[in-house]
Amino acid sequence: MELEVRHLRALCAIADHGSVRKAARQLGMTQPSLTTQLRRIENAIGGELFSRDPTGSTLTPLGRSVLSRARPIVAEMNALIAEARTAAGRAADARLRIGSTGSRAVPGWLRRLRIRFPAADPTIRTDASPNTLLQMVAAHQLDVVFVHEVEGSPLRVPEGVEQRVLVAREPQFVALPETHPAARRPVVALADLAADQWMVDPAVDGEAAGVRRMLAAAGLEPQVVYGDYLTAVDLVAAGEVVTPCQPTSRSRPGMTVRPLEGDPLTVRLLLAARPGAAAPLGLDEVYEDLAAAYREIAWASPAYREWLVRNDTPPPLLQARGRVPVA
Repeated sequence: MELEVRHLRALCAIADHGSVRKAARQLGMTQPSLTTQLRRIENAIGGELFSRDPTGSTLTPLGRSVLSRARPIVAEMNALIAEARTAAGRAADARLRIGSTGSRAVPGWLRRLRIRFPAADPTIRTDASPNTLLQMVAAHQLDVVFVHEVEGSPLRVPEGVEQRVLVAREPQFVALPETHPAARRPVVALADLAADQWMVDPAVDGEAAGVRRMLAAAGLEPQVVYGDYLTAVDLVAAGEVVTPCQPTSRSRPGMTVRPLEGDPLTVRLLLAARPGAAAPLGLDEVYEDLAAAYREIAWASPAYREWLVRNDTPPPLLQARGRVPVA
């Protein structure tokens, strides 16, 4: 087997993320496929490049030696591709490549961008990991991303990536079974969830650590299990778990969304881009359309709307208008 640049990219991704699963997500591969590719690379080199344990993948001394040679090659190839695209005129292409960690504001954002500038032809890439999306901006794979940063778990923002704050402190709510005694209350205290099993998605950067900090600060030690949030929704409705959720999340049959007393878990919402990457629209216009879409979905979410009114906290673009209007 001869090593190719794609193999070197795979090694760099695993080293950067410390996890085959997260690296596979960034590379658009399945975890088994990347694991198989890694074994073939190690067989070709003749030694183990990563030591694997339940917490992730760590470079071996041989791995560090190989990576020290691989990184300059990958960087040179990335630069070559970027220069070739520029030379071919692709840098002036009107297409806008957008990324997001997932938000109900995204459809409205895309709709507004298409209306404002039809030639932009925005495309969307979603990923649970905000750090992965930020790396894709730095690598010229995406132009603009809408990500969140869990309080207490700073994101790794690559050099040269510009940030704009959409919401400085968005409260995270809790999704709980509609049969749960606390579901009858407009605001839920953490103590009311002390006996419940919490589910968090380990692919969401900082989420598990944030939940554990929140529970520890409240003096609670409930069981925390891991799974993706699509699975969590079904388990919540079945009465098996509770899970943190965005304040714009909708209640569903068997599941209720409620704010947590004192807002112990918050995130910062950010728009990130390379300078000039949002041309020809301009980053101001992209930001304004995202803010308008977020405002729309925030105001349409009953639990979040009540929280905004109760806390006298206007969502984006209502700041200049003063107080949140009450219907």
